[in-house]
Amino acid sequence: MYTIDLAYVGRGLHEELAAYIADQEDFYADEGVHVALRDGCYWDVERLRRCATIGLGRALLSRLTDGIAWVTLNVNTHYPLFWFLARPGLTSLADLAGQRLAVHAPRTPPGCFARIVLRQAGLDPDRDVHTAVRSPGDYGMDLRHLRNGSIDAAYVGSTMAPEAVAAEHGWQVPAWVGDHFQIPTVGVAVDPTYISPDDPAVQAVVRADRRALQVIHNDPDTTVRHMRTFLGGQTEEEVRAHYARFIAPYFTTDGHADLAVGDSAITAVATELGVPATVTAAEFYRTATATP
Repeated sequence: MYTIDLAYVGRGLHEELAAYIADQEDFYADEGVHVALRDGCYWDVERLRRCATIGLGRALLSRLTDGIAWVTLNVNTHYPLFWFLARPGLTSLADLAGQRLAVHAPRTPPGCFARIVLRQAGLDPDRDVHTAVRSPGDYGMDLRHLRNGSIDAAYVGSTMAPEAVAAEHGWQVPAWVGDHFQIPTVGVAVDPTYISPDDPAVQAVVRADRRALQVIHNDPDTTVRHMRTFLGGQTEEEVRAHYARFIAPYFTTDGHADLAVGDSAITAVATELGVPATVTAAEFYRTATATP
């Protein structure tokens, strides 16, 4: 049996769902690979590049800013699972002008995506919004700060079902990032300096993850059962609604990247970071060459 370390660099359904299903349903074992799922959320890039990674956004930013030749072999979705959650009365992104927003740092993938979406709405994230930068997490402190009024909005990830949380507290969801910005994100990427894309262990991980994507599309009951592990604060009905709205329609069926979407996203990310777009989607997203 082959062995490999596979690192996630964020928490929640967006980052972990496909790999979690592949692990829990024994797809990795079926494909002949022992996978050690590693928490790389706070690893520096030098440690991360010695593993396969789920975090394609971080791999892309690293390729653009550090010149590390990451390549992607599998893509789970083109629709980032991040939302703007806001107090009553803030129903659109434009309403965030002058408001206090808790958000990820500008040069992290979620923070970069947030800034792109805010600019699309006509807001300068450095001047028009009062940002409180915080690290990714379970966002529980953001919910506390929304309740006590110390912030007006928070940019949150998939450790919760934001629409259910908003309904419970009488809050608003001004925007889902996936409605405004698409990028091939989360899946399997490697740095060929340390791990060959053709390594049998890597290819086994890709095959297992693609089997998990089929479960996500074809077996709602199994998918929801696994989703409830991540969404313990929501009822089964709320989890099923979240699955139907944000997961089933938007996760890929084959792990392949849309290269037109990829090129547009790379240009947008490079522009936001203020660096040249030194890689094309065809160079970075090599999903069509992975073992089917």
